Amino acid sequence: MHIQSNINTVVFSIFLVFCTAISCKTEHSQNSNLAAEKEKLMTRVVEFNMAFEAGEIEKLQTMITNNYVHTNGNSKSIHKEDWLAYLKQRKKQLSSGRLTVKNYAMHDTEIEMHMQTAIVTAKVSFTTITPNEQKESEFRVTNLWVKEEGIWKRAGFHDTRIK
Repeated sequence: MHIQSNINTVVFSIFLVFCTAISCKTEHSQNSNLAAEKEKLMTRVVEFNMAFEAGEIEKLQTMITNNYVHTNGNSKSIHKEDWLAYLKQRKKQLSSGRLTVKNYAMHDTEIEMHMQTAIVTAKVSFTTITPNEQKESEFRVTNLWVKEEGIWKRAGFHDTRIK
């Protein structure tokens, strides 16, 4: 009976070591996947910002969800079609030279992953030049990104002016 008790203890100890090893491997795998997914999303965010700065409407249209919601700190929320209409007007200003965007940059970026959804927060700073003025601006932004058919798309945006 004493031998059986020792065998049970050994078997149980081996089981615990095995479970711990699997748990560590699973956790490491999950952390690696999370880091890789954050990197993919960050690449997508940078791509989005470059397209916005350059006024690449066609590209931006493919990078937002069909039910996209865009809110600026000083106005009501607008949806995809209204935001794309704003982008078309902005593109005309960029193309004509009536608007120039300089030094567009995103800083202090943080990503919180929630399975197939992510919240991206950051500070955006840029300089705009119009015929009448040059203006430096900074905003705090919150973006909601969702993964649709394996591709990260921006589903929501909100900003608040800092300066």
